[in-house]
Amino acid sequence: MPPIENDAVKNELRSRIQHLIDSNQVIVFSKSQCPYCVTVKKLFTELKVDCKVVELDLIEDGANYQDLLQEMSGQRSVPNVFINKKHLGGCDKTMQAHEDGSLQQLLTEDYEYDLIVIGGGSGGLACSKEAATLGKKVMVLDYVVPTPKGTTWGLGGTCVNVGCIPKKLMHQTALLSIAMQDARKFGWEFDETVKHNWETMKTAINNYISSLNWANKVALRNKKVNYVNAYAEFVDPHKIKATDKKGKETFHTAAKFVLATGERPRYLGIPGDKEYCITSDDLFSLPYCPGKTLLIGASYVSLECGGFLAGLGLDVTIMVRSILLRGFDQDMANRAGQHMEEHGIKFLHRCIPLKIEQLEAGTPGRLKVMAKFTDTDEIIEGEYNTVLIAVGRDACTDKIALDKAGVKVNAKNGKIPVNDEEQTNVPHIYAIGDILDGKWELTPVAIQAGKMLARRLYGGSKMKCDYINVPTTVFTPLEYGSCGLSEERALEIYGQDNIVVFHSLFWPLEFTVPSRDNNQCYAKIICNKLDSDRVIGFHYLGPNAGEVTQGFGAAMKCGATKEQLDGTIGIHPTCAEVFTTLEVTKSSGADMAQAGC
Repeated sequence: MPPIENDAVKNELRSRIQHLIDSNQVIVFSKSQCPYCVTVKKLFTELKVDCKVVELDLIEDGANYQDLLQEMSGQRSVPNVFINKKHLGGCDKTMQAHEDGSLQQLLTEDYEYDLIVIGGGSGGLACSKEAATLGKKVMVLDYVVPTPKGTTWGLGGTCVNVGCIPKKLMHQTALLSIAMQDARKFGWEFDETVKHNWETMKTAINNYISSLNWANKVALRNKKVNYVNAYAEFVDPHKIKATDKKGKETFHTAAKFVLATGERPRYLGIPGDKEYCITSDDLFSLPYCPGKTLLIGASYVSLECGGFLAGLGLDVTIMVRSILLRGFDQDMANRAGQHMEEHGIKFLHRCIPLKIEQLEAGTPGRLKVMAKFTDTDEIIEGEYNTVLIAVGRDACTDKIALDKAGVKVNAKNGKIPVNDEEQTNVPHIYAIGDILDGKWELTPVAIQAGKMLARRLYGGSKMKCDYINVPTTVFTPLEYGSCGLSEERALEIYGQDNIVVFHSLFWPLEFTVPSRDNNQCYAKIICNKLDSDRVIGFHYLGPNAGEVTQGFGAAMKCGATKEQLDGTIGIHPTCAEVFTTLEVTKSSGADMAQAGC
């Protein structure tokens, strides 16, 4: 293309080039076949630096770009590198800057922080503290949008405030009720009427959670992490706007970002849901006993909450649209549900809500629920004091202006696709925790991913979070622990002929004297015949499931086989020892009940 003679056109092109330099942390004016350009581009890729490349041989006015770049920077040749609006030079100068450490200084010198973490849950806190330990300047922004009922909470995310911690403590409250019933059979005598006080339990649990909120703040302060209680939104790829509860706005920049915003409960989109219903975000600090309760949904949140509410002596009904515990082994899910049903929890199967109306205000009040069965036209109505929605959770990604940062999101579920290093499509922006597309939604996973990410970014580590064979537990009244594949998934991957399932019912010794739940507990392992009967699925239904599953999770990570389990001496008398004596295969159809010690 001939040189530019028109001053207006020349000025317009100069402005275009200047805009490219000003709006990108790193820009490389390159030619696609130039080996020196390839070297520089490869360097920035290896450094995980978001690099804007303009291939001058592939655009119509590339030669004019070079002419103007010579006027603007004194260099016409390529590669022509600019970092943070400053001209660095060509290949030799870029590689030299990398070798002497000045390149890293150029990459970070114009930013207020090395790392900004958006989200103060378990994963975000773990990542931010680890990065600060490694000498980086870190900010954490966390802001809890109140629920429709006005519930809010402190630093620590879902797990600490409205998830794992209060859930397990309320589950323990229910287990104590069973323990008191068992106690009489073991000889304990007590005459006074035993009753539960919701306010006492709620206050004690909330006081403990408050201590964790404070401990999180102290830990950040001790690590010199700047914690800001404000809602973050991207302004551009390296800049966010922080809005506090009073509406005050501040702006902050960082070289890198970690998204750890988590999820919030999904509502139904039917009349009366947000006006009259609660979710797990409200339950754990509810200032009154919920009374007769309907739980809508068959998620682990629904079954766990329904289980401990029933354990406190409340009238509980669970409305199920299709299956229990979607994504979990269905044999195990149905056994857990059957146990709940046999112990007084009512289930409305194949049923969906249509409308919720308030009959009477109060603490609790009275609500009328209209619903229908999915396989008939039958409409049913029921009255409850409290309706809790637990139909799933939505990723908190739609209101932080990810489009302004260029981060791609799965439009179907709002989750963020990442590579095996938790890196989004924007190289300097990472994501961890429940918002990841296709990953586990578990607190320990987020913590592990956050720590390992910080160590890779700032500590020279190469270790990545292992999302395979993650052990977990559902705290239903009869707890369900699992690790690895469900039976359905194993069949899908390996086929019926290539797996073998060993299983057994069992009766915990603790249950024998009170004569309850005889042969209701269940153990199952799924083995891969093609790999020396390696255990690819572990499933346990019984007391202390988390404690039992943790150890077997470690064994599976080491590649445990059926032969190795058989060769392991069991601890007697325990529940876990059943996995060292499994003999009956599911395909045999043989009796798997235990007769005694």
